[in-house]
Amino acid sequence: MENVDFREESSNCVNEVENTNSVLIYGLPDDISLMCLARVPRKYHPVLKCVSKRWRDLICNEEWCTYRRKHKLDETWIYALCRDKLNETFCYVLDPTASVRNWKLVDGIPPHISKRKGMGFEALGNKLFLLGGCSWSIDCTDEVYSYDASSNCWVQATSMSTARCFFACEVLDEKLYAIGGLASNPTYSHSWDTFDPLTNCWRSQRDIAVFSDVEDSVVLGGKIYVRFSRYPVTPHLFAIVYEPSSGTWQYADADMVSGWTGPAVVVEDTLYVLDQTLGTRLMMWHKGRRQWIQVGKLSPLLTRPPCQLVAVGRSIFIVGKMLSTVVVDVGNLGNEGQVLMSSSIPGLLSDFTVISCKCLAI
Repeated sequence: MENVDFREESSNCVNEVENTNSVLIYGLPDDISLMCLARVPRKYHPVLKCVSKRWRDLICNEEWCTYRRKHKLDETWIYALCRDKLNETFCYVLDPTASVRNWKLVDGIPPHISKRKGMGFEALGNKLFLLGGCSWSIDCTDEVYSYDASSNCWVQATSMSTARCFFACEVLDEKLYAIGGLASNPTYSHSWDTFDPLTNCWRSQRDIAVFSDVEDSVVLGGKIYVRFSRYPVTPHLFAIVYEPSSGTWQYADADMVSGWTGPAVVVEDTLYVLDQTLGTRLMMWHKGRRQWIQVGKLSPLLTRPPCQLVAVGRSIFIVGKMLSTVVVDVGNLGNEGQVLMSSSIPGLLSDFTVISCKCLAI
């Protein structure tokens, strides 16, 4: 029965591709051919697309990604949005499982948006999104551009409901959120936009708990946490949490926020923060004890702040200036407070500052 279901699913995937007279692999049914091609490592997909139009259409089809993901064949790569000294924006990609790991340039960012600051950067499905932003010549914009990692091309996508920059950007329940930040109309700084890829539409909502001074954001426990740089009355840090079931924002746990002083990442529903106030320490929020725990120290010679964090499985990638990268396996931690064992990935010669890092699986 399992074989029958598998073949039926394969046929459905292939049927989504443009119908041609040619078969995928001569002498094999297309569903069997798909089972074989889907097992080819992601790094060879550009080569597969050069074989024939039929193969290219298959690999660029969204169902290809869905098929690989469902059968646990998908591979996660890391994408980093960077800016150089001339304020030019670039995107780089890293295959974390390659035998020789190095950052490679992703071509094609539209030139007219490459100078924008405060853009949102997020991954949803098999696409990366660049949202909003501003520059010396324009105020906040609502424009959105998407990069299809399968076809390797940038296109303009549906614009946001609100023009904004320097905002939080997260994905929750297969929807894209743009939260707070600076808006063309100050009243919209207390708002957030939600994009549903199924309807290809944005929806705007407002809440007085949302502010403009966004510092960082994470998804933890099925909720969105957004940290701001100041409280409306006092100069202390504060954060809000979004509950999707009710569509409302509440103030986050003050004890948790007190230790959220640097870039953060979530691994297996646990929040980790890189604290560089007293050396370089990786901190973990222990929900049971309701306190921050130092899980280890890193050599300041390895990390090059400002850094961004991203996780693949149990490995945290600490990406600093020039894309210099340190990898820590939090599934192999020893005693609290010890020097962490890590590996490193060489950076580039260009003096890049990393704005954001995201993961995308195909």
